[in-house]
Amino acid sequence: MNAPTGIDLSAVTAVDVHVHVQIDDSGRTASPPALTEAMAAYFGSSEKPRTVDETADYYRERRMAAVVFTVDATTNLGHAPNSIDDLAAGARRNADVLVAFGSVDPLQGEAAVEEARRQVLELGVRGFKFHPSVQAFDPSAEQFDPLWTQIEELGVPIIVHTGQTGAGAGTPGGWGFRLSLSNPMLLDDVAARHPRLQVIMAHPSVPWQDEAISIATHKSNTWIDLSGWSPKYFSPALVRAARTYLTQKMLFGSDLPALTPDRWLNDFALLEFPEDKTRMILKDNAARLLGLTG
Repeated sequence: MNAPTGIDLSAVTAVDVHVHVQIDDSGRTASPPALTEAMAAYFGSSEKPRTVDETADYYRERRMAAVVFTVDATTNLGHAPNSIDDLAAGARRNADVLVAFGSVDPLQGEAAVEEARRQVLELGVRGFKFHPSVQAFDPSAEQFDPLWTQIEELGVPIIVHTGQTGAGAGTPGGWGFRLSLSNPMLLDDVAARHPRLQVIMAHPSVPWQDEAISIATHKSNTWIDLSGWSPKYFSPALVRAARTYLTQKMLFGSDLPALTPDRWLNDFALLEFPEDKTRMILKDNAARLLGLTG
């Protein structure tokens, strides 16, 4: 695990584990412009892309910390993402509020394994973000085991998109993205074969919510982040699990810019969780998983 961050946990009210940085200092965007525009239209979001420094300011104003990342889907999209080196450097500049996760393109094989190692050892990223539908890979396929083994050995977690996606939604063929690749059951295979790898299933996994809950209940190295959906749309099963037997496995995430942390927190408050469980979901679980101290 990397050295402790500069985050003062007593000074922040929450840790948002799911924040996209979609543009770097050179102006390069995470996705091709047409795909970015389609996603903004689908979500009805007026949030502009923020650089890593602008993202830090946004969370500092809210007395929150954030896990920030982009997604490398170079092979499938024919478009290299905004610079991960730039993102990691920005997180180091803003270490009081930001934690950088890296991303590699699994379709690049051995190069992706080496790049994962570089990003942890040289850039200091503290985990990785994957989106199987957008990156066009089956995380359970044995060809990706070397990548999961490397990340497991590096001792950092992975956040993996699960369920329906707004990427490509509402376009002919959904931009060619296959929802089946984001079934959380594919991550059950990964978690089973790599017991020391911490696997965060991102989002309420519509339409596979029960599968995600089952995996999180069964395997101690799996988690659920609650990003991307307003809590008022959470299924009764997810609310019950978060309120009771899986409280210690649930992580607050917004999915900024698709959903703001302000909206998420306001709607979550309507569920009237007990204070101790709210604190676990908003901050304590993430601190424990990410090794945040201070």
